[in-house]
Amino acid sequence: MTDDPIIVTDVDDGLADTLSERLHEFNIEATGFDDGRLLRAAYRGHDGSLEGGLTGWTWGGCGYIDVLWVRVDARGGGLGSRLLAAAEFEARARGCAQMVVSSHTFQAPDFYRRRGYVEYARTEDSPRGHADIHMVKHLLPDRDRTPAA
Repeated sequence: MTDDPIIVTDVDDGLADTLSERLHEFNIEATGFDDGRLLRAAYRGHDGSLEGGLTGWTWGGCGYIDVLWVRVDARGGGLGSRLLAAAEFEARARGCAQMVVSSHTFQAPDFYRRRGYVEYARTEDSPRGHADIHMVKHLLPDRDRTPAA
């Protein structure tokens, strides 16, 4: 037992939101980029049920996909591709030159590869026996990705 006041738990009493806000403030101060926005896309069936969706964000010329999910009985019909294309279109409209995603080996890395994403790193044994594959897709031609002077 220790007198250290650090509490480790699986309960989130608003900590994640508070930390995210603090990090966002720091990032703006460090980079000067204050254009961070959430990125959301959803497809709902006639009854209003969620058939697929995507969450992520855009910031500083980069888009990031946190989650892309399609209901099992809706897979294979192109919904995932449409959600991804919609997110990429919006990211371009927001001035993003690239889109980044991570996908475990048992999830959808081949789905992303077929849509132009390239692996740039992987974390082995995440989770044990699998890997987390980190991928990027350049949304603009090379000539348009050159940093401004």
